[in-house]
Amino acid sequence: MEYILLTQENLEREHICCAISCNKDPQVASKKAWLRDRLDEGLVFLKAAERGKCFIEYLPAEYAWVPIEAAGYLYIDCFWVSGALKGHGYANDLMERCIADGKAQGRRGLCVIASKKKQPFLSDPKYLTYKGFRLADTAEPFFTLLYLPFDKNAPVPQFRPCAKTPHIDESGFVLYYTAGCPYTAKYVPLIESSAKNVGIPFKSILLENRERAQNAPAAWTNYALFYNGNYVTNEILSEKKFLALAAER
Repeated sequence: MEYILLTQENLEREHICCAISCNKDPQVASKKAWLRDRLDEGLVFLKAAERGKCFIEYLPAEYAWVPIEAAGYLYIDCFWVSGALKGHGYANDLMERCIADGKAQGRRGLCVIASKKKQPFLSDPKYLTYKGFRLADTAEPFFTLLYLPFDKNAPVPQFRPCAKTPHIDESGFVLYYTAGCPYTAKYVPLIESSAKNVGIPFKSILLENRERAQNAPAAWTNYALFYNGNYVTNEILSEKKFLALAAER
């Protein structure tokens, strides 16, 4: 398999795997704008040359848009192999390249946010455990911070206190999100419109910079939905799913 590394020079012409469309698509435009700034901070987006969902995205943990303390590590932002590209060893290829890059950079290891059991939009904990990742920390309700140290004496990464027990002091639905996932550019406006049409209290808060994301009130910042102060889900909801969830409350 041939792999392509996104750069400032090829970003506009290459697809981004999870949102394969033209650059005028709001999902693609939003994600590429976010990536453009992150590339200069050391973000790596490595993908299969074939068209499909097969890529790994990682960056120095100091620049990660999540509330963790993991100085000296690389943080895996997204890791996805699915569809026809699954089952060919490409996940192992991508992970081994990430490990090799981390070691070449003199990093302490890798870390990634997963979950106790597989959850939508999070990396598979079973696969990560198979690859040697260990549990570093946990955050409610189901988040785990896994790490793969390159040195047995490397410090263990941790979630920041703000993310350990997610809760906010606001009523109604409140959504924190970033442009780090392209799907938020499509579905957040749709849910906002749906909520408004049926009179559901709804507020969205875009985490526009790394500092805000690193101090967010939940472990997973791409999408963190609260209701009456309590954490609800990290799953990026369609209009139908959101309205069904709201009806239950």
